[in-house]
Amino acid sequence: MKPHLLAFVLCLAASSLHASDWPNWRGPTHNGIAAAGEKPPVNWSENSNVEWKVAIPGRGHASPTIVGDRIYLPTADEQKQIQSVLCLARGNGKLIWRKDLHKNGFTKKGHRRKSHASSTVACDGSTLYVNFMSGDTVYATALDLDGKKLWQTKITDYVTHQGYGSSPFIYKSLILVSADNKGGGVIAGLDKKTGSIVWKNDRPKLPNYPSPVVYNITGKDQLLMSGCDLVTSLNPLTGKKHWEIEGSTTECVVTMVTDGKRVFTGGGYPKNHTVAIEADGSGRVAWQNGTRVYVPSMIVHDGHLYASSDSGFAICWNSRTGKEIWKERLGGDFFASPILADGKIFATNVRGMTYVFNAEPKEFKLLSKNQLGYESYASPVICGDRVYLRVAKREGGKRVEYLYCISHQRG
Repeated sequence: MKPHLLAFVLCLAASSLHASDWPNWRGPTHNGIAAAGEKPPVNWSENSNVEWKVAIPGRGHASPTIVGDRIYLPTADEQKQIQSVLCLARGNGKLIWRKDLHKNGFTKKGHRRKSHASSTVACDGSTLYVNFMSGDTVYATALDLDGKKLWQTKITDYVTHQGYGSSPFIYKSLILVSADNKGGGVIAGLDKKTGSIVWKNDRPKLPNYPSPVVYNITGKDQLLMSGCDLVTSLNPLTGKKHWEIEGSTTECVVTMVTDGKRVFTGGGYPKNHTVAIEADGSGRVAWQNGTRVYVPSMIVHDGHLYASSDSGFAICWNSRTGKEIWKERLGGDFFASPILADGKIFATNVRGMTYVFNAEPKEFKLLSKNQLGYESYASPVICGDRVYLRVAKREGGKRVEYLYCISHQRG
């Protein structure tokens, strides 16, 4: 069984989640690949194939988390300086509840495009987990499905460079969290029920932004992190180091992916870098190049690595050798990570244009270009044959965010 399918089966077996859910950052298998059988629409517009849309108060880069008949979405009110989690009805987008978690903790430091709600919610079927930076401190919070706060734990003090956006990862009895920064970051395992810190590893005093991810590779579960001039594999239950090499670059954003033998990451400062590393503990670099895949995470599919680069190129490499199979210009800048469903890749640029193209190494084939709004930073979500997109529009001279549900409707 392929590694991502095995992870999916284990995830479903251990929880009340379903195949039609999107329970965390990068989906049910943590790698940007939708569940088998999903057949979302390929074409849409403001007037076509929109099942519903709903205005979202505030601003955020977090993707929607979808479990059962509900959608969970972090947001931040820039004027009132309130960070919240919203619960929406999956069927029509109507607000069910809103839970405010932090107030008056916003900083003006960081990248001009940052948001104060960039961490995607993780859900195990009964509890929600989310990270926020507030008042130069990063916190992890647990909520029940009705929005009641169960616990809140300080992860670390945080020195803002670009911003903060690392999403939590659910692993067995733990919540895995990270917060690399110039003040000295950490990666930690928190008890799911209490929020108490089970283990905690210090990280270099460098800015870095990836979310932790766990894959079963070479017969063992490996918690993977890149950046801070390192590529690191840890035992997710204990934090003990499996292996670590000097590599990648200082600042990374991408969440790592694997083909079952190698792990892949990219970075963008101080150098542009895409690298494949053997995950057997040897520390051997399988291949590397100078392509800038800094913010959008990549996808591995049938022996090939696909990327939508920050500068707007779709790229396909042989995952074993690193040979570039094709590279085609899409257009615009990309912050959002692409999603694979039904043999197709859905990649949304900053201007709100979603490109759909075949995940096929033989040749690049663009299937459609779909415009919504004027700005989009959140990665798309695909489940239940639907595409969910968080985009911004201009209304009355103001920026307003919307969550769209796109399905096989007639315009």
